[in-house]
Amino acid sequence: MEKKLPTDAHVLVSFLNTKLRDEYDSLDALCDDYDVKDDELILKALSIDYTYDPELNQFK
Repeated sequence: MEKKLPTDAHVLVSFLNTKLRDEYDSLDALCDDYDVKDDELILKALSIDYTYDPELNQFK
């Protein structure tokens, strides 16, 4: 079964932060698991003024 990510940017950021907090040590690990490029997620989050902080492992 293919894993799907939310398409709405606000829901996506919330989803990503939950997954990063609870299941993944890095954005790269999440991207590998969901077969998506980190640039795509970073740009989508940036569209609503969120950036990825690798030290905190979250979008803020």
